[in-house]
Amino acid sequence: MPTIQFTPQLRRFIAVPEVRSEARTLRSALEDAFAGNPLLRGYVLDDQGALRANVVVFIDGERCHERVRLDQALQPASTVYVLQALSGG
Repeated sequence: MPTIQFTPQLRRFIAVPEVRSEARTLRSALEDAFAGNPLLRGYVLDDQGALRANVVVFIDGERCHERVRLDQALQPASTVYVLQALSGG
């Protein structure tokens, strides 16, 4: 069962526990995470449903470059990391 993990930076602002999902695509896995915490959606997706510019997703160590459809396939043992970029100096 795929696992979705969120960066500690996001956890500073909102509860984002590790999520286990039977989803077969990235978008479906994210929707499962949002179902558990609807406020999380606004931190990860923009108002058009695409990844926010400051969010990066890795699936099994590979960066996802498709930011709109989010239709990347997940395997039963996949690990998805959702990271929010930090800025500042």
